[in-house]
Amino acid sequence: MNESNQKTLNIEPPISRRSFIQGAALAAGSAAFLGYPAVAASNSNGTAGAGEANSLKLAQQWDKTFPKSENVDYQKVTFQNRYGITLAADLYQPKNASGNLAALVVCGPFGAVKEQASGLYAQTMAERGFVTLAFDPSYTGESGGEPRNVASPDINTEDVSAAVDCLGLQPSVDRERIGLIGICGWGGMALNAVAVDKRIKAVAASTMYDMTRLMSKGYNDGMTLEQRTQTLKQLSRQRWEDAANGSPAYQPPYNELHGGEAQFLVDYHDYYMTPRGYHPRAVNSGNAWTITTPLSFMNMPILTYIKEISPRPIFFVHGENAHSLYFSETAYAAAAQPKELMIIPGAVHTDLYDRVDVIPFDKLTTFFRTNLA
Repeated sequence: MNESNQKTLNIEPPISRRSFIQGAALAAGSAAFLGYPAVAASNSNGTAGAGEANSLKLAQQWDKTFPKSENVDYQKVTFQNRYGITLAADLYQPKNASGNLAALVVCGPFGAVKEQASGLYAQTMAERGFVTLAFDPSYTGESGGEPRNVASPDINTEDVSAAVDCLGLQPSVDRERIGLIGICGWGGMALNAVAVDKRIKAVAASTMYDMTRLMSKGYNDGMTLEQRTQTLKQLSRQRWEDAANGSPAYQPPYNELHGGEAQFLVDYHDYYMTPRGYHPRAVNSGNAWTITTPLSFMNMPILTYIKEISPRPIFFVHGENAHSLYFSETAYAAAAQPKELMIIPGAVHTDLYDRVDVIPFDKLTTFFRTNLA
C-alpha cells in the first residue's frame, strides 16, 4: 500500500471521557491529572545505576518473549550515551556472514524492554542479513540510570544516536549503511533522532506514537487547556513532594484492568500482562513510570523537524484498526519525500508488536536493502 491508502481514524463507539483519561494515564503517564495517590519509590527492576558503568547486572540466560533463532549469533553488549549513562543491548548478527554488513538499530515500544518487540524485530532482521542492535533506554530495563523508570525525549533521542555509535564500531558493520526501526512510542523518538543524526540513512516507524503530542494534548488531541494547566500544576507541585522525600513517587502499576476500559487498553494488557509479552523488567508489565515523567514531554514537540529527514527515506507502517493510526497519518503528511505509509488491513496497534504473520518483514527487508545498498 502507499499514501493513497490513508484514512481517517474513527473509534466506535467513541471513547468516553473516562476511557480517555484512563488511556492518558496508562500510556501517557498523566497520573497526577487523575489525582492518583503516589506509589512509594522503589527499584523494582534491581538494575544498576549510571555510576556502575562496568557492572550492570545483565541476565545471562535467554529470557526473551520469543524463541531464539538458530540462524543468528547473539551477544550482550553495553555502551555509553553522551550523558554518561551506560546502556544494555542485544547484538544480533547473521551466522556465517562475511564482509561489512548493513546494520539496524531497533528500539521500542515506549515502556518495553529489548526482550520484547524490539528484540523480535532485531532477531528477525538479522536472519535477513542485517547486523542489528536492540537496546534498553536509559533508566529502564537492564540499562543504567537513576532513578528507575523515568523517560526524557532528549535523553531517549540521545540513546538512539548512542546505539548508532555502538553499531558503527562493530567490525562487521559498514557504518555508512546504518538504518533505524522505531516501534510505538519509539517510532516518534526514532524520527526525532534521524532528523538530527545524519549518519542514519533510512528509518521505519512501526505502529508509532508521538509521545510528546500524546502527553501534551491527550489522545486524539482531546486535552483542553484547562486540563493541561491542571496537570502541569499537579506535576509541578509533585516535584516538592519528591524533593522532600529524596526520591520520586511512582504512578499506579501499568496495564492492570479493573473493568470498563477501552479496547486498546485491553489489547495492551493482552500483550504486556500475559505470557505473550510479559517481562518483569518492562515498565508496562505491571511496573510504573515516575509521576513526573510527563513534564519534559509536555513542552517539547519531537517531530518539529521531521522534514529535515529528507532526502533520507521514511517508511511508516500501521494497523488499519489501531487507535493510534492518526499519529502515523499526520507524521506522514508532515514529512517530506521520499516517504511511504503502509496500512495493514484489520490490524490493531499491538498486532505490530509480535504478530509475525502481520508485521511486514518482507517489506521492511526490501526497504532497508534498497536504501542501505
